[in-house]
Amino acid sequence: MSIEAGDAARIFDEINNSHTTDEAAKTAISIENRIDKEEYIAIIKQLQQHILRGDCYEINFCQEFFAKRVLIDPVSIYNKLSVISPNPFSALYRLHDKWLLCASPERFLKKERQKILAQPIKGTSKRIQQDDVEDEQSKTDLFNSHKDRSENVMIVDLMRNDLSKICKEGTVKVDELYGIYSFPQVHQMISTISGELKNDISFTEIISATFPMGSMTGAPKKRVMELIEQYEKTKRGIFSGAVGYISPDSDFDFNVVIRSIMYNSTSQYLSFQTGSAITFYSDPEKEWEECLLKAEAMKKILQAE
Repeated sequence: MSIEAGDAARIFDEINNSHTTDEAAKTAISIENRIDKEEYIAIIKQLQQHILRGDCYEINFCQEFFAKRVLIDPVSIYNKLSVISPNPFSALYRLHDKWLLCASPERFLKKERQKILAQPIKGTSKRIQQDDVEDEQSKTDLFNSHKDRSENVMIVDLMRNDLSKICKEGTVKVDELYGIYSFPQVHQMISTISGELKNDISFTEIISATFPMGSMTGAPKKRVMELIEQYEKTKRGIFSGAVGYISPDSDFDFNVVIRSIMYNSTSQYLSFQTGSAITFYSDPEKEWEECLLKAEAMKKILQAE
């Protein structure tokens, strides 16, 4: 199936014309937490008991923020989010009445000819925009953080294992470990892992070996996905999935769906989720604060409506 130029223009116009223009219908958006701080901390402590028992080493635990009976202009919100939080893997996606407004900083997987590359994010610190010295110190503290390095390297090892299933023997390598990259609200620790694909490996085999991405699950994958199902209060849906493109010559590039607003224009239900990597050494209070930090840009945009 192909889309002709005229069809593309029609689709674009349809999206643009789907904006609500009834300003009077708009009301202040009240964002609620699916779980409160006390319950969140209790869950983190339970997950740490699973880690102590050896059920897993690291688990990405997420929580939902939501609002009901919300009338928004999704394209306008996306544009504002792109201004306040410009990120390299942003995307605006719509399927019927369901919208994804994504400002993701994270690449899941990129294929270019026979090379495959993953760039998981694990490790976050706050930007301090008003003070360059303190902001630089925040970066340095993140780079030197034993906790964040531990979280990061666990996922690097998991991704190396995933890529080894689809790559030629001896070609999987870590191109960059503990790289610190700055975004508008946060500094992030990002590592890069790459390999050379086996001959005649299919797209399905690549995705089967690597999805879901380790940065949004933890290690080992199967057990932490069971724990995610047990302890998280909201189904993730497209959140922590991937959006991207496949080129005509079968190259592709996919993001990780984080820092994203999900909106159903029929039910007028809006939500977004944030999470963090939990290890035995995690401080539940700080993990709560990290979730709030990651939600900051989305809350700011929505509450300004």
